[in-house]
Amino acid sequence: MIWVLLIVAAIWGGGHVLEVPRSRRWLLIGIVMLAVLLVHATLPSGSPLVRAIGGSFMGWVVGLGILALIAGYGVGLKALKARVSVAPEIAQGPFSDTELDRYARHIVLREIGGPGQMALKKAKVLVVGAGGLGSPVLLYLAAAGVGTIGVVDDDVVDNSNLQRQVIHRDADIGMPKVFSAERAMRAQNPAIEVKPYNRRLDDDNAGALIAEYDLVLEGTDNFATRYLVNRVAAKLGKPVIGGALSQWEGQISTFDPAKGAPCYQCIFPEAPAPGLAPSCSEAGVVGPLPGVIGAMMAVEAVKEITGAGEGLRGRMMIFDAMYAETRMIKTKRREGCPVCG
Repeated sequence: MIWVLLIVAAIWGGGHVLEVPRSRRWLLIGIVMLAVLLVHATLPSGSPLVRAIGGSFMGWVVGLGILALIAGYGVGLKALKARVSVAPEIAQGPFSDTELDRYARHIVLREIGGPGQMALKKAKVLVVGAGGLGSPVLLYLAAAGVGTIGVVDDDVVDNSNLQRQVIHRDADIGMPKVFSAERAMRAQNPAIEVKPYNRRLDDDNAGALIAEYDLVLEGTDNFATRYLVNRVAAKLGKPVIGGALSQWEGQISTFDPAKGAPCYQCIFPEAPAPGLAPSCSEAGVVGPLPGVIGAMMAVEAVKEITGAGEGLRGRMMIFDAMYAETRMIKTKRREGCPVCG
């Protein structure tokens, strides 16, 4: 019997070294076993070859039968495993390990916590303008984990923008601002969705665009767009966090007539006459000021989404960077306002 086992071992080991397929090795072993049974079945028990092989005909039959059953069980089990679909992984919750680590400083805040961070992830925020105010707003909203951020602007990055519009780089000069901003936001947080709209917001597209979002942050430098955003958002019942800049001073407020707060036109019934409120390109603006006001707008957005603290409904905050002063002005709805009166 020992000789048969040595031959089988030689076939299997040598085949492994020579990289002979397993099926062929099993075939050769099967031929050897058949030869053993044939020898026992045809030659007399006293034959030298039978004695060299050892055992008896029935002994070999029983042994090979047991081995065949074991092999068949293994093959059948493997086939069953192949047919069973792999069960889906158990859900790990709404946040990945990376997100939990990234937003840990939010989650430990009592005013935000897990539910607040989940609200941020589900939120849809539209930012109108990817310039001085839009730059810090977009970066901080992306960093905070706001799930869907839309940005609308029809301008391209210019060299003169880079003194204050920190989301754009020198290499982005000539690129549409929304695409430059999108790239920076995705690099900062790949887990969020960014929707760039390379167009000017106008009467034709404002309604459909603003309707898709829960909250609007307006940081443009022209009154026509401010009044348009205010009018459409008020009609749709969407809150607007608005910011504005001039030289050394910035202001921010939340306009939400749907919740009893005044709208933008309640406070500024008419646009100022030409020349009375020059743009940043005409009057200038200190570089870090948009970062200060834009960061404040982002904070107000986080508060608005999570329900933390008290927002700026019915109040306007004015920051004077020249003298490092902050003033708070109460605002109220105006009777006869054409937008919300």
